Amino acid sequence: MPIDHTSPDLMQSLLKAAGTSGEGLPPVDTWNPTHCDTMDMVIRRDGSWWHEGRRITRERLVKLFARILRKDDDGVHYLVTPVEKQAVQVEVAPFVAVRVDRGEEAGEPVLLFTTNLGDVVAAGPDHPIRVETEPQTGEPEPFVLIRGRLEALINRPAFYELVESADVRDVHGKKTLFVRSKGQDFELGQAE
Repeated sequence: MPIDHTSPDLMQSLLKAAGTSGEGLPPVDTWNPTHCDTMDMVIRRDGSWWHEGRRITRERLVKLFARILRKDDDGVHYLVTPVEKQAVQVEVAPFVAVRVDRGEEAGEPVLLFTTNLGDVVAAGPDHPIRVETEPQTGEPEPFVLIRGRLEALINRPAFYELVESADVRDVHGKKTLFVRSKGQDFELGQAE
């Protein structure tokens, strides 16, 4: 099923949400605490958060933690405050893109992704889409950048919607799938 063209009212609401994404978040990228430790916390592939082997079921608590999460140059994810940072384990990505909406802005196609925690971003130069291959299964693993170095794994239904709506182009003799958003093309992989 192709990506639905979202109603104009919903599209305006999503575009507004994407435009304000990240506003009101603490400036975790500017904090450089000296105390660093490791916390027994895991963000699983499905986007669930676990502490000391127990799932955190309070969405408000998960959203609070997500607000102070960052990924540093060392590739490690940390919960950061002005006085300390705690390393946490992330299986694949800290967020899951659970929905994709298609619309237009200034005559250009826009793909809006909504995460499991309610963040909304418009794919484009500031929020690129990338696709890797999962080493064990050979399946595509698509991601969209949410903020800083934090990405969302695009879930299967949303990725299949992207594939359904993709353009097929010849790249070096291979049929390749592309989607366009905010003036930028993103390669999804080979067409079969």
